[in-house]
Amino acid sequence: MKTKLTSRIVATTLVTALAGIGLTLPAAGATGQAAKPTHDRTHSKTHSKSLQADVDAILKTGTVGVLAQSTGPRGSRYATAGVADKATGAAARSGDRFRIASASKTFVATVVLQLVGEGRLSLDDTVDHWLPGVVSGNGNDGSRITVRQLLQHTSGLFNYTADLPVLAGVDEYQAGRYTTWTPEQLVGIATGHAPDFEPGAKWAYSNTNYILAGMIIQKVTGHSWEQQVTKRIIRPLGLRDTSAPTTDSRIPGRHLHGYSDFGKTGPTIDTTAFNPSAAGAAGAMIGTTADLTRFYQALLGGKLLRPAQLAEMKTTVRAADLDPVWPGARYGLGLLQVPLTCGGSYYSHAGDFPGYTTRNGVSPDGRRVVVLHATGDGASDLSTEQAQNDLIDGELCA
Repeated sequence: MKTKLTSRIVATTLVTALAGIGLTLPAAGATGQAAKPTHDRTHSKTHSKSLQADVDAILKTGTVGVLAQSTGPRGSRYATAGVADKATGAAARSGDRFRIASASKTFVATVVLQLVGEGRLSLDDTVDHWLPGVVSGNGNDGSRITVRQLLQHTSGLFNYTADLPVLAGVDEYQAGRYTTWTPEQLVGIATGHAPDFEPGAKWAYSNTNYILAGMIIQKVTGHSWEQQVTKRIIRPLGLRDTSAPTTDSRIPGRHLHGYSDFGKTGPTIDTTAFNPSAAGAAGAMIGTTADLTRFYQALLGGKLLRPAQLAEMKTTVRAADLDPVWPGARYGLGLLQVPLTCGGSYYSHAGDFPGYTTRNGVSPDGRRVVVLHATGDGASDLSTEQAQNDLIDGELCA
């Protein structure tokens, strides 16, 4: 989807490639230098003055509310800043829910890989094997695209969110925010365009890939991706504040409100209410910093996937399109790999939705996790992204 970072994107083909319910690309890049080492962690979840300073720095770039949680072997620390609701002035709180957007992709990829581990499908299966005729026309050919290429964004399929009317601006969002979309309609938007490149020829982010992955989950199991994510991940891990909604436009319980002006196409509006069917398996989920932390700990800690499938997930290809934000970035199967300034790398998956930004970083063994979320459009330059990178890099390098 076009997101709050759209106004920072260079006017090139990268605009349509990366604008979506997830990764977006500001005009100029840099990964921040490592922030100052943090104070020693306590064994309980406590407020952190050092983390607070980094959260305050993000707020000062023009965001509305910010939440951060940093977890390691010695426990969890948190910090918050700003407000959850501009209308009431209610403060942002550590347990507030928010739209995680494309961070949903890691959940969906995990379910697909669980099915691979169970022998119910193969990463080398073609899209046509499971969804005959769904990807066709205008040079699109599902018989030449594999499940692996969907999960890794090497399919070449056009990114449907680049042509989704509801994301064109404030007026369009207001008019279409409660519309229900089917996965077939979303894929139809994509196949109305020629593919961007031959399958496997290069890497380019496309939300269409994960809409199709969700459809394949349903074909293999007889149940929707939402049901499978809930059964296989949310319930077993006790993620009580995480959900995979279908058409409910609300965020239940305590939550952050999102705010965006859609790249100055109109006044800043409250974007919170939205029918998530337009995002589907590409980015419909809702969660909290604590629940995302538990998920990443379990995933990278080897509790959700068999070793062979976790190795597949962590096998990456170069994602040079992301270099302006994350220099040296690579992409696996639903996971982004980002170099650390102190050496080594971390795993992640960004999530962007109008008015909402999710960022995270996880050590390869899952023992250290940083999750942060910000609302509002942030700065028109790279300063918001820089401050977020600084926080994650600093926490993981401490």
